[in-house]
Amino acid sequence: MDLSQVQGQHSARRALEICASGGHNLLMSGPPGTGKSMLANRLPGILPPMNECQALETASIYSISSQGFQIENWQTRPFRAPHHTLSSVALAGGGSKPKPGEISLAHNGVLFLDELPEYTRNTLEVLREPMESGKIQISRANDSQMFPASFQLIAAMNPCPCGYNGDKQHACKCTQNQIQNYHNRLSSPFLDRIDMQIHMPRIPSIELARTTENEKSADVADRVSAAYQIQNSRQFCQNARLDNTQVKKFCHLDTPSKQLLTRATDKLQLSMRAYYRVLKISRTIADLQNHQTIQQSHIAEAINYRQQQINN
Repeated sequence: MDLSQVQGQHSARRALEICASGGHNLLMSGPPGTGKSMLANRLPGILPPMNECQALETASIYSISSQGFQIENWQTRPFRAPHHTLSSVALAGGGSKPKPGEISLAHNGVLFLDELPEYTRNTLEVLREPMESGKIQISRANDSQMFPASFQLIAAMNPCPCGYNGDKQHACKCTQNQIQNYHNRLSSPFLDRIDMQIHMPRIPSIELARTTENEKSADVADRVSAAYQIQNSRQFCQNARLDNTQVKKFCHLDTPSKQLLTRATDKLQLSMRAYYRVLKISRTIADLQNHQTIQQSHIAEAINYRQQQINN
């Protein structure tokens, strides 16, 4: 068995824990059947419950939507998984009297987009502003509404149209031009807003049974909750929501760590936005280990999640 396959599955589980702890966006790429959707659906089970303020916000959004609020969902983080055929209006919200869309219904929770390149480019571009600001403005001729939209984006995609590019068990039928066009459906500015991007290789079922960790979701949830509490005590928000001023305040680096990040920024040609996202991910990794300062190992791991660019 290829060691990289085992490492790929471990990396995916580790990435899920990090993104849950810090509220980071995550994009998983891999052939069909590698567990991308399974991991996404596992995320709500390891997230800490909403506090009362968050629960009230979420309940208010649902109460004015067409779905209404169900009391049994109190303090349960939303998990929205709209089909790729939905329109940009259904995603963002709208109507003659503006109502919240999927991104607002995912406020304080998770928005899962499977088969990401199958969404229209215009639909995905709607996500760019709320991914930064945590809110969305819906304007119509006679009305304008601002809805909260602080969601965690988890997305999944195949590596090519047929799904088997790089798969050792199935031959890819796509031309290089088809593969490139498939990836070009996702704009660079959109991808730049996704903190963590990982590749998930296929593992034969017999080997998967041998390598699957026995760790319970409750154990992971405990670590996530501990890291979550550290962040709230320090800055009153998750690391993914730190602004640039807060990053400078809470993400101190020693000289070796700064040098490592500088070299990586130059080599990978990271944008300023990506640079700050690496720092935020590093802060989350340090919090998971209960380290007050960010160390070289934290920077190195965070860079790895940016290095696995889907378009490469």
